[in-house]
Amino acid sequence: MFKRIHLVVLDSVGIGAQHDAKDFGDEGSHTLKHTLEQYPVELPNLEKFGLGCIDALPGIDCPEDTEAFYSKMDEVSQGKDTMTGHWEIAGLDIKKPFKVYPDGFPEALLDRIREATGRDIVGNKPASGTDIIKEYGEHQLKTGDLIIYTSNDPVLQIAAHEDVVPLEELYEICEKVRAMTLDPDFLVGRIIARPFIGESKNNFKRTENRHDYALEPFGRTVLNALEDNGNDVIAVGKINDIFTGSGVTDAVRTKNNEDGVDKLLEVMDRDFTGLSFLNLVDFDALYGHRRDSEGYSKALKAFDDRLPEIVSRLAADDLLIITADHGNDPTFKGTDHTRESVPLLIKAGKDMNYRALRNSETFSDLAATIAENFNIEYKTHGKSLFEEIVSHAK
Repeated sequence: MFKRIHLVVLDSVGIGAQHDAKDFGDEGSHTLKHTLEQYPVELPNLEKFGLGCIDALPGIDCPEDTEAFYSKMDEVSQGKDTMTGHWEIAGLDIKKPFKVYPDGFPEALLDRIREATGRDIVGNKPASGTDIIKEYGEHQLKTGDLIIYTSNDPVLQIAAHEDVVPLEELYEICEKVRAMTLDPDFLVGRIIARPFIGESKNNFKRTENRHDYALEPFGRTVLNALEDNGNDVIAVGKINDIFTGSGVTDAVRTKNNEDGVDKLLEVMDRDFTGLSFLNLVDFDALYGHRRDSEGYSKALKAFDDRLPEIVSRLAADDLLIITADHGNDPTFKGTDHTRESVPLLIKAGKDMNYRALRNSETFSDLAATIAENFNIEYKTHGKSLFEEIVSHAK
């Protein structure tokens, strides 16, 4: 048994269209391959872990002896969004996808928001977050209207200038909208506060004061099972928001990927028993959705550079798991997530005979693995990898 498991989600770092990608319009997508083709970088530490053994990747070899277990996982839930991916990692199977609003939100909902906030609304369409504040930011500075927009994800985002709508008010507005959109008629996965600063469309910039208001998971996750059995569940980054605090014993906020790794290292210096769960969101939010291959590759390189620090913090009874929650191919059509398999890299703090693991038919294999490691009862459709891992200890 491992005393601590550190689970790191590289948000949107997919490794190729999975078998049902055609059903999602994502046939041919491959976040890692296409990103590295567009802007090559060396990833020596992920290469040592076996990333290039999962699938052929530009500039990433498959070493004869890897320094981690490696495989890939498919998603079974009906969705390709952040919540669906993370909830499946934690043991759930989301059979009914969240609602999306490709034509904007219905007037009935917008009228409720106007009445509750006393502010008018502009936007109300799928859009890039940076583009829409360029389009409506100056209008908002003059009027105080809320900029509401969505994407192909089940999200309602509210952008507001911090000098016009103070953060406290913006967060209160998002809480009200979260309550409204629990109504089955308007069911939305996440409400996201998107504050920004600047004087004109030439220098508007989103700040790090983003806040997500998610639905509570539809069922009991392995996080709940861990907490119920007296284990720690330390959520780092937006994990606490994704699970609305359910099953979380401690939450650590982060500003960006670099800060996320910094906070993980601090958590790893603590003495605890249980799970640390980190999401590194920049891959998705800053580069995938913006179709920025160069930025995406540089972010991969930045994480690869920090990986030795993470490994150096592993105690003998620690297990590090690196995976993703969906794809977001920056070379693909549109600005949406892509239905892809995700990489799975697992390294222990003690010597192991590392090799390929079986491929997983569901992300929930991780929930089953975590439950078996901590010897807790948790029912999930996933199948544990625990025995396959520990059987290769030296």
